[in-house]
Amino acid sequence: MKLLRPCLPLLTAAVALTAPSAARAQYGRSVYNFLEIPTSAHAFALGGTNINVIDDDITLVDQNPALLGPEIDMQLGFSYMLHLQSSNFASARFGMAAGDRGAWAAGIRYLNYGSIRNTEADGTAGGTFTPQDVVVEGTYSHDFTDRLRGGINMKLIFSEYEAYSAFAMAADVGINYYDEERDMSLSLVFKNMGGQLKRFHNAYDRLPFDIQAGWMQALGTSPISLSITATNLVRWKMPYYAHKKDSQEVEIKEGFMSNLFRHLIFGLQYSNEKLYLAVSYDYKTATDMSTYQRNFLSGFRLGFGLKVKSFAFGVAYAMPHKNASNLMINLSTNLYELMH
Repeated sequence: MKLLRPCLPLLTAAVALTAPSAARAQYGRSVYNFLEIPTSAHAFALGGTNINVIDDDITLVDQNPALLGPEIDMQLGFSYMLHLQSSNFASARFGMAAGDRGAWAAGIRYLNYGSIRNTEADGTAGGTFTPQDVVVEGTYSHDFTDRLRGGINMKLIFSEYEAYSAFAMAADVGINYYDEERDMSLSLVFKNMGGQLKRFHNAYDRLPFDIQAGWMQALGTSPISLSITATNLVRWKMPYYAHKKDSQEVEIKEGFMSNLFRHLIFGLQYSNEKLYLAVSYDYKTATDMSTYQRNFLSGFRLGFGLKVKSFAFGVAYAMPHKNASNLMINLSTNLYELMH
């Protein structure tokens, strides 16, 4: 019988290098960590998870459905990420206003992990296969007041790994409070609420449910903003594994300060109407990669974006592992402005 289950930890680990909460599989079984890969280069540059950045950018909607609004009208966005040399992630999303206080969007995400060698139970080679995941989603948001907005994102999730397949449904629910005068944004999101409807095998695999909170604030009257995003709020203890210098023994570290900072992602950006420059640091990624040959850049991400007429372009880069890096590119356009 062909084996899939030995491949699942490999696939999860591969996605974990991209996601801000790397190696989440240590804390519970989930083969859906690809849901944590952002579709926005802007969010990727600000830590991979940023639920409070305010920008007229359709690709940010996957971070927090409350970031969608009537200002993102007739906008079409595309994303592409080159991941670990052989894996590819792509997405597309379109959004429209729904009256003066609402908006909707529809999108699709696709991830393939490249060609993986298949083996029989006795070790005999059985060719190769390409695992892939597809997410089809729809989003709706509504402005409750001039400062408070809520949104919901519904997701249909299809996964196919060789002869095995699974289907799941999930929802994200978020709110955002934005004070334009103070240039302050506050958000709360419940992500990936749902479960499997069709299993890979006998046991159900859980979705990576998470509660996230975020704050972003301009520093005085300057164009520089500070962002702090709290993730993994469904648990306090966040242990990680590291090799000792004098042996291969693995020790678990879970002190108070380590746990605290492993929940937090820090971002800093310069922005104006045409340009943003962003850099971030995620202590959790840096510590998770400590046993995987991390380098000085582990935990850091950076990126920039430009707006020219009806087009917007963004790029972000991270190198969590000394032998692996991630490059994400966004391109979006306003179709109404393009046609007129």
